[in-house]
Amino acid sequence: MKNNLEIERSVEKWHISRVADLLGLTEDDYDYHGKYIAKVNSGVLRRKRSAPSGKLILVTAVTPTPAGEGKTTTTIGLGDAFSRMGLRTSICLREPSLGPYFGIKGGGTGSGYAQVVPAEDINLHFAGDMYSVSKANNLLAAMIDNHLQHGNSLAIDPRRITWKRVIDLNDRALREIFVGLGGVKHGIPRKDGFDITPASEVMAILCLARDYPDLIDRLERIIVGYTYRGEPVTARQIKAEGAMAVLLRDAVHPNLVQTLEHTPAFVHGGAFANIAHGCNSAIATRLACKLSEMVVTEAGFGSDLGAEKFFDIKCRISKLKPSAAVIVATVRAIKYQGEGSLKRGMDNLKKHIENVRQFGVPAVVAVNRFEGDTEKELKEIIRACDDCKVRAVISDVHGKGGEGGIGLAEAVLQATGRNKMRFRLLYPSNMPIKKKIEVVARRMYGAKGVEYERSAELDIRLIEKLGYGNLPVCMAKTQKSLSDNPKLRGRPRNFKITVHQVRLAAGAGFIVVIAGSILTMPGLPRVPAAERIHIDRLGRVTGLS
Repeated sequence: MKNNLEIERSVEKWHISRVADLLGLTEDDYDYHGKYIAKVNSGVLRRKRSAPSGKLILVTAVTPTPAGEGKTTTTIGLGDAFSRMGLRTSICLREPSLGPYFGIKGGGTGSGYAQVVPAEDINLHFAGDMYSVSKANNLLAAMIDNHLQHGNSLAIDPRRITWKRVIDLNDRALREIFVGLGGVKHGIPRKDGFDITPASEVMAILCLARDYPDLIDRLERIIVGYTYRGEPVTARQIKAEGAMAVLLRDAVHPNLVQTLEHTPAFVHGGAFANIAHGCNSAIATRLACKLSEMVVTEAGFGSDLGAEKFFDIKCRISKLKPSAAVIVATVRAIKYQGEGSLKRGMDNLKKHIENVRQFGVPAVVAVNRFEGDTEKELKEIIRACDDCKVRAVISDVHGKGGEGGIGLAEAVLQATGRNKMRFRLLYPSNMPIKKKIEVVARRMYGAKGVEYERSAELDIRLIEKLGYGNLPVCMAKTQKSLSDNPKLRGRPRNFKITVHQVRLAAGAGFIVVIAGSILTMPGLPRVPAAERIHIDRLGRVTGLS
């Protein structure tokens, strides 16, 4: 089979105006970014607010292997299948980050015959949204240090500045640094550090803001640190929100591209799911729902991470109501969770089915076929799903595109049609912070309880004292296990979650709970993907995944 780039280059791409026509958009509704990319004006959403909303389908997964199980590929292929069935369909994905792209995971545009294109542009610089987020984030950081340099009239305690700089690359050397060295003309010396751009609160704000006024309100509420008296300092007090909003002005508008089969795809926002809320922008999803009969979106990693946050954070804030969820599984992942045994690993899949059902959303399992899978193994997965009274379908969108996802699409439509369940959140907003954390840990991970380090206890006490106890929790933990220990595979039992730190993201509107050993600035592997990436004599990129 051809590699991803060879497949993409063998398929004729439509001019983006033809793709926009499928959604009923006119040229006044978007701006061109070349032939194959457009930014759709977010104001279209206001114009379409009274239009009926299409069905929203979430794609999540079992606990993945390091290589991933094809969740994005399934999202794209399922959208193409709906299009083949004559349904007006849109796909909503996150923007890829250069960190994993040059690191270990590779791109985020799908694979095989289920890709969004132009993949090379989307995976690299795209429409500049990542840079806008980085610049807005780092402008605020620069203005904080400038405030310290010029008298510090707000009495900010340099030891309690919580706002970090960001860069969209994996660079472990930047996790903890010192700034302001070199003498009085170079700033106030203090400890600082970098996060990766998708972990920035600015990215979360971009992904959750409703419109420009809401964007500015959220930027104003960002807490950057505390005074010597322990009072919070906001971006509004630093007077940075206006300039930050200007840098994000164009980034707010969703990016429209296409699949290999010309299904419209909104690729917008790029929050990670293990350290942030892991969903594409709410503006893009809401717009797609107003323009389409079927909308297929994905949330990062397994149901314990991306799906839980999609339901409890994104749907709570944006008033979205999903119609069904697809759980992507593979023989490889189930065996991995079972330490080589498919039968033992099935407990992991069953837990993810339970997780989705807790939100009142019907589930369908998509079993991605990989080379080397046997018919016996595939049938064993289907039987296990039958025992759980869940439909499982073999999917081959990687090898056949939308054609390979028709069976899956039919199963999803049946699930939405006979759905007697009612979407519900896992917990109410007014529940105490510790109780929210415990609900997620017990019901989504299967933990028997939660333990808190002393610093986390103090964090929670301060957040509740400041009046932010009613925000949803955004759990940051490993994606490699249902627990907070990456070595515990399958369906762990009799374990406790350990919370090390709790951070307030007042602008984004959630509380970040850091459990286990989790980093907000990843590092590169021993052999990073960047080593094999080059351009040839004609300027074409080679070595991309």
